[in-house]
Amino acid sequence: MPSFNLPPRALLASLITACLAQPVFATTQDPTALPAAASSITAASNAAVLQQLPFSDRTDYESVTRGLVAPFKGQVKDAAGKVIWDMDAYRFLEKDQAPDTVNPSLWRLAQLSAHAGLFEVSPRIYQVRGLDVSNMTLIEGDDGLIIIDPLTMAETARAALDLYYQNRPRKPVVAVIYSHSHVDHFGGVRGVIDEADVKAGKVKVYAPSGFMEHVMSENVYAGNAMSRRAQYQFGTLLPRGDKAQVDAGVGKSLPVGGSITLIEPTDLIGKALDTRTIAGLEVEFQLTSGTEAPSEMNFYLPQLRALCMAENATQMMHNILTPRGALVRDAKAWAQYLDSSLTRYGDKSDVLFTQHNWPTWGGERIRTLLADQRDMYAFLNDRTLHLLNQGMTPMEIAQNMQKLPGALENKWYTRGYYGSLSHNSRAVYQRYMGFYDGNPANLNPLPSVEASQHYVQAMGGAAAVVEKMREAMVKGEYRWAAQLGNHLMFAEPDNTQGRAAQADALEQLGYQSENALWRNMYLTAVMELRNGVPAYAGSSVSADMVRAMTPDMFFDYLAIRLDSDKAVGHDLTLNWTFADQNQPFNLTLRNGVLTHRAGSNPQADASLSMDKSTLEQISLKQLDFPTAIQKGFIKLEGNGKKLGELLGALDTFSPQFNIVTP
Repeated sequence: MPSFNLPPRALLASLITACLAQPVFATTQDPTALPAAASSITAASNAAVLQQLPFSDRTDYESVTRGLVAPFKGQVKDAAGKVIWDMDAYRFLEKDQAPDTVNPSLWRLAQLSAHAGLFEVSPRIYQVRGLDVSNMTLIEGDDGLIIIDPLTMAETARAALDLYYQNRPRKPVVAVIYSHSHVDHFGGVRGVIDEADVKAGKVKVYAPSGFMEHVMSENVYAGNAMSRRAQYQFGTLLPRGDKAQVDAGVGKSLPVGGSITLIEPTDLIGKALDTRTIAGLEVEFQLTSGTEAPSEMNFYLPQLRALCMAENATQMMHNILTPRGALVRDAKAWAQYLDSSLTRYGDKSDVLFTQHNWPTWGGERIRTLLADQRDMYAFLNDRTLHLLNQGMTPMEIAQNMQKLPGALENKWYTRGYYGSLSHNSRAVYQRYMGFYDGNPANLNPLPSVEASQHYVQAMGGAAAVVEKMREAMVKGEYRWAAQLGNHLMFAEPDNTQGRAAQADALEQLGYQSENALWRNMYLTAVMELRNGVPAYAGSSVSADMVRAMTPDMFFDYLAIRLDSDKAVGHDLTLNWTFADQNQPFNLTLRNGVLTHRAGSNPQADASLSMDKSTLEQISLKQLDFPTAIQKGFIKLEGNGKKLGELLGALDTFSPQFNIVTP
């Protein structure tokens, strides 16, 4: 056997961390670093909101309880008895009046999304809400259940189905529909169906075209960074409370530590409009690619006069670019698809439901909601383009777009609880113009640490910066204080006074924020400034996603993990064959860059052959390369040192990199 020097870690130790899945972390809290009270300026700012918005309108409070069949209270646990979902943690929201530490508009939303249980949407349509960040919809077909979007984790999905069966006839599940390619809409699928039934043809799984490709590209290629940033976006590691996490906009939060699963679709919807008969019901699918997800679809049930808008018309403004990171969405196309839904289904629908928040009933209300949301996304696109064509930069545009036009500003379902005018206008700018604002001074700026060191020195040193921060906070200029503090943190991250001042500034910004994600991001930063980055103590690797990766996806991710600095000077060619699939590939490492193509290279330095299942076991740390070679699972010919050089140049990404400090 040729010599084969492996790196100490398995080949794909960090292959995949689902973008929305959160690992379990151990934190060490500093008892002296307790949350602060709202400042008098923050309290006054929040109190003013009560005079600015129509809080007397209680329609949503009626809608969120309509059709309640059985409430859900308590927790969902995994097989080991560990709590992964806890609605009891939100009982503090039972107080009518918002505390000074929470924007009253956000408090209102947080109260609404605290209603959990099984609800009848309309005859034959039920939703389980409040057992995950998303909703699970169940449609009672002639010969079984159609389940739409089985949540994020198998445990929460199973609990949702159990709640349904406790109150409705126990019909078998005959179909699952994934409305789009985000993990909170498919990750719990094994909690509601068995893959053996899918393979036997007893259960069909429907999804929009491109579903698997976008599941993998979003969750794998940038998955490590997205997962870290998602901790900020959803406030997953924050305690629940009126000085901490209260909501996530489209739902309470994410389940933590459960099982993300995936069963590949059996039927892809590839036409703009595609009608299928499922469980005796006619379903008309409307593809909406490039809206809230690159692969997404609405659908209409004519026999039930019901319209499902997936995640395209939630009870709030959505994101054009999510803070955790993703491809920039197309606000123009989003508006056009909403108009198409309005035109095609507006006069034929008695109820509109989505896979987050609560439904809308009545034809007139449905048509108004669709028209208003259409206008909102069209405004985001068109107003941004209007201002950028006047020469405004992204931040100037964001500062200019403080309000929605006309009656949109005072509609609850256009408020910026999840997306925001500020973030979305910058996203539209980025879609059309890129990140560069056109000013040559910003063409090649100094990186954060070096620039911050110069700024702090220019301001007279760290003590002077802290003094200026405190002066700004006394005036209520928390944004300016945070900008000053950010320079200090990147120049002197261990400066105790600076960390404390920066945490204080960000905390007040969080308390004032109407946007749930902004609040979570501000307050997660506060937690890390006061207590440090939480230590990693677990993994949320999804075995199903690993198994679903095609060889091309695997080699693409291998190239991402390659450290080009380490790889330069180790040029090689390698044949890699998946024997069970009779799929040969050849890899080329050249100039520190790894590429691959189908077929074998007769001049390769080395060749290896294995079943794809062997690679999956290595990826999931169930097997390592030396053992696989020893047992004959991998056949290696040629210069084995070359393979060792390739594997030795691979990085394992740290899941807990710094964000608010260098």
